Amino acid sequence: MNAFHSQNLLVLGLAREGTVVCRWLSRQGARVIASDIRSAEQLSQVLPQLADANVELRLGPQNPDLLDGVDGVVVSPGVPQDIPLLQVARRCHIPISTETRLFARRCPAPIVGISGSSGKTTTTTLCARVLSTSGYKTWLGGNIGSPLLEELSTIQPAHRVVMELSSFQLLYWGPGPPATARPWHQPQGISPHISALLNITPNHLDRHPSMAHYIAAKAHLLAWQDNDDFAVLNLDDPLLGSWVDSGRVQIRAGIGQSAWEFPLTGQVLGFSLERTPSQAGAWLDGDRLMLRWQDRQQLLARTNEVRLRGRHNLANILAAACISAAAGADLAAMQEVIRSFTGVEHRLEEVRRLHGVLWINDSIATSPERAMAALRSFTEPVILLAGGRDKHLPWDQWASVVQQKVRHLITFGEAAPIIEAALMAHPAHAVPAIHRVPDLPTAVETAARLAREGDVVLLSPGGTSFDAYVDFAARGRHFRDLVNAL
Repeated sequence: MNAFHSQNLLVLGLAREGTVVCRWLSRQGARVIASDIRSAEQLSQVLPQLADANVELRLGPQNPDLLDGVDGVVVSPGVPQDIPLLQVARRCHIPISTETRLFARRCPAPIVGISGSSGKTTTTTLCARVLSTSGYKTWLGGNIGSPLLEELSTIQPAHRVVMELSSFQLLYWGPGPPATARPWHQPQGISPHISALLNITPNHLDRHPSMAHYIAAKAHLLAWQDNDDFAVLNLDDPLLGSWVDSGRVQIRAGIGQSAWEFPLTGQVLGFSLERTPSQAGAWLDGDRLMLRWQDRQQLLARTNEVRLRGRHNLANILAAACISAAAGADLAAMQEVIRSFTGVEHRLEEVRRLHGVLWINDSIATSPERAMAALRSFTEPVILLAGGRDKHLPWDQWASVVQQKVRHLITFGEAAPIIEAALMAHPAHAVPAIHRVPDLPTAVETAARLAREGDVVLLSPGGTSFDAYVDFAARGRHFRDLVNAL
């Protein structure tokens, strides 16, 4: 009998993952209750997708009585993990899962899981293209593309699955109490066959109670690997490099997270811009991107052959080479993709060159760290568009880079006063001209007025889009439209 038959499952959040989960669970024979704090009017574009599914809608406040008679909860990553309803579910030992975990437990093909504070989407896309070029049927999902749960019946063991995984998704890949076991839910933790951590820097501290909590979510990628699995880690990252050197993952205690330590069980491939890995891995040797795999040292490309901007993207390429090699890709495919790949939209995307001014869409930069990487990619004078919603992250280092790189700073959105205060508080010999505007259209108009030949106008906000847009992609598309209308 189907493991979901006669099970009452509550789905929290009707974004793209939630709607896919509702449809899939309904087809498995579960009784599905779908809850979202938004109204039917706000969900008018979503609800038609559930018209043919056997789903009971419960819209509005999510009170604990939603859990009455429920056998499990499937939560969307956009739902904060500390809401009262989820706290009650944990106390009652009700299983909590996600679309990505449900998929990973049942996927017949090997999974590549990629996470980090920055670079995830570029690296994930690179890996998928390399594997596809190598001849594998490749599925791209997780935090990028479409949810893969509905594709389970099509995916075959010989295929490859590449998933970008956020900390919000990985939170639920850890173990639960034994009491949470169900025919459809195993409480043991789960890690992908190939796990890559690109870097760990402060991020999403508006949602995670501490850095330790954030790091622990990322570490779920590694914690349940075995000797046949692979761990791809950045040797230049102070924390990840220490894990590789010691052979152990060590996480200090923090708010909402106790200290945690476990051995690195998977086979480690290190990548680095600064040093040569002692065993398998990829590194930068002068102007050469190199790979050592199965005792062979091979040239991937020279730096002047790479079309992606920025030193940080060289690290992404090295990571992708390690991941792809472990997944079975061939060298020729890696070389071809590395030399032809120009990036993905909203990530240092060249929108237009107008009157000698280059307009760049880097809407994906939702943290100061990402915005700094973007700024370091240019030698030209920069007019920076920064703002959005703050994620409770430090802006000090960002301020220092801005003072070195930026001619005009245009701030917008909720974070504008926070950004300006950080810049003015940072001791420096020069502060760029600051222009606060109410929104992105006015920011583009102001930049067009200030720009002169040879400048770069860079949208690299440093904050999320949620004060004005549904996501960073919507913000990036609006920026593109505004620039193309100039």
